[in-house]
Amino acid sequence: MTIALAAALVIGEIFTALVIVFFVLIAEVLEEKTIERGRHALRALTDQLPKLAELVSASGTQSKSLADIVAGDVVVIRPGGCIPVDGDVVKGNSFVAQAAITGESLPVEKVAGDSVYAGTMNQSGVLEVRVAKVGTDTAFGKIIEAVERAEESRAPVQRLADQLAAYLVYFALSAAFITFVVTHDSRATISVIIVAGACGVAAGTPLAILGAVGRAARRGVIVKGGLYLERLSSVDTVVLDKTGTLTYGDTEVRAIVPEPGVSEEGLLSVAASAERFSEHPLGRAIVRKAAAREVPLLESEDIHYLPGKGIHCWVGHLPTLVGSRDFIARLGIDVLGGQSSSCAEVFVAQGSRLLGKFQISDSVRRSAGPAVRSLQQMNIRVLLMTGDSVPIARAVAQELGVNDFVAGLLPQGKLERVRELQAAGHKVAMVGDGINDAPALVESNVGVAMGSGTDIARESGGIILIGNDLAKFSEVVDIAKRCRRVILTNFIGTIAVDVVGIVLAMCGVLNPIAAALIHVCSETAFILNSARLLPALSKD
Repeated sequence: MTIALAAALVIGEIFTALVIVFFVLIAEVLEEKTIERGRHALRALTDQLPKLAELVSASGTQSKSLADIVAGDVVVIRPGGCIPVDGDVVKGNSFVAQAAITGESLPVEKVAGDSVYAGTMNQSGVLEVRVAKVGTDTAFGKIIEAVERAEESRAPVQRLADQLAAYLVYFALSAAFITFVVTHDSRATISVIIVAGACGVAAGTPLAILGAVGRAARRGVIVKGGLYLERLSSVDTVVLDKTGTLTYGDTEVRAIVPEPGVSEEGLLSVAASAERFSEHPLGRAIVRKAAAREVPLLESEDIHYLPGKGIHCWVGHLPTLVGSRDFIARLGIDVLGGQSSSCAEVFVAQGSRLLGKFQISDSVRRSAGPAVRSLQQMNIRVLLMTGDSVPIARAVAQELGVNDFVAGLLPQGKLERVRELQAAGHKVAMVGDGINDAPALVESNVGVAMGSGTDIARESGGIILIGNDLAKFSEVVDIAKRCRRVILTNFIGTIAVDVVGIVLAMCGVLNPIAAALIHVCSETAFILNSARLLPALSKD
């Protein structure tokens, strides 16, 4: 445009030069306002934190800049206030909305000893919080850092956009030279230079990525860079870990099956009394079930734990056994009925009599089913991989509608399966939460870590689900695919407009003013097309 402006002035086309400047300035203003909106959408994340905190001291409370607050200080959080630090409640009782960090939809009650997080909202009572982390060290701060790094990183498609923009400029200058040599028409030559616009891809591509990253962040999904967003857009296979990813990783009693003449409450009371001090996940599930039903516990004594088998103790002055089918059967008690295919079973006996059994399993996340269906609707293959047994894996797969599953895998096995899928030409996203998932997360095209997972899993993943909501992951897959479509539309549209415009200008159909109008309108259209991905300033 600078060359075209200079050429117009040289041949005395003053009015044309003014029109070019006018149109270019309009385009620059529109572009800057659109990009600024994208930056504002990300800055809105940081603006959620208050700049001041109410510090508790010997003389009372006083407002302090958040920069002056250090670990060990005690701050007051009043009703309706945003919590500015990570810390532990030392005094007070309130409900805190912490969906932005943990993904929990309902406010969580906080009492002395509970942890709170920066960026969450105190709703009802006054809390005094001992500061553990401030600023970038908080969970919220790490989210902001991840988003900022993602904004600064460059995806391969951005480099391609810059190259395309350069090629379009070279093409326009070459066409202008040919036009002048063939026609000796200065106005046609200037029109060729003016009509060619590369800003639609040069500015529209990073704007689309910025908008997609910001939109994902608003949904509680941190994309660590445009590279991972671009990879996610081409994924055709999603591999899901089971425990901690599709399930909560916490056991619960699914069924209580008493023998004839035994009540559920009686069976639960005996089992929970025996397991009351147990650290075994199945035992803890029984104790929680008894507490939820407010079943009274009996005195238990002389407790002997037999690892891998069960418990032998005395409950209510009767010898009591709680454990596996084999453990009960080997002690001479008849255990009838088939083995459950999808649940772990815990049997209870007193004296020589079987009282009944519990069926216990890990509970499936409520968001898992909708997420799987959403991915399948996008023609993405969903594969379940787990270290659990085949029956348990099959039951979870059937409950969620997953067609393919592989069970009994160690970490190396998961890694090898991912490599096999890639060798077959698939683009793989791996979703996991544990140390055993880290090798597969690194090896996959896109590693997706659950926010509640281990540190090594979060470091290995290119995408983090802050709230552990798998439905959000499927939404971000859709956002990534939309981003790719927008960028591709801009690429094809820019090339088409430039080629057609240059040909018309070379033939003398376009004058410089019409060429400038086409340039500005096409550039603005492509930038606004990218801006559709920007999250709304109020909510999204």
